[in-house]
Amino acid sequence: MDSEIRITAEPIDATRCRFVVSKPVYEGVRRFVTAQEAEGSPLAVALFAVPGVREVVVSGGTVTVTKEGPAPWQVTGKQVGAAIRDALAGAVRPVAAAPGSAASGDDEALYSRVADLFEAEINPAVARHGGFVELIDVQDAVVMLRMGGGCQGCGMADVTLRQGIETALRQRVPEVAGIVDITDHSAGTNPYVTAAKK
Repeated sequence: MDSEIRITAEPIDATRCRFVVSKPVYEGVRRFVTAQEAEGSPLAVALFAVPGVREVVVSGGTVTVTKEGPAPWQVTGKQVGAAIRDALAGAVRPVAAAPGSAASGDDEALYSRVADLFEAEINPAVARHGGFVELIDVQDAVVMLRMGGGCQGCGMADVTLRQGIETALRQRVPEVAGIVDITDHSAGTNPYVTAAKK
């Protein structure tokens, strides 16, 4: 069965890599940030057993892994790929693709359009408050993003997300089916707070 599972690694940067699996992994979007959260998911448990893995986002046929440490993706990627293959071949039942799911080609086109919107309009707007928004992935027309800088941990982050980002996406890229914020707002290092002038 292993030979039937094809996995393509697409590094995003030094700490994040997207693994595209030839079989559906999970219907919907699920994020794991600790090994404790992973309990109950054989796939997530297997991934957190790989040295350096600190976050896993599973959506459709894509597994996005965030790592820490000096090991390059050429090394960690092989371990992650083996963990995905072993988990899918063993304990994880294949999940049927959601009816009407966008094809990967459609997701690639949407990713490009959303990235352009983030660069041209959304990030310049949130930069005024010391923040930025990072596009993580587009799966089945659902946009996954992470907020940073002043947006991470800000009390108005949900308003920015729903009334600003989501509204702009629906107006400019109406094919987007949804939006998922995977930000850990409790870990903000520079939340936006208006300083009192003395």
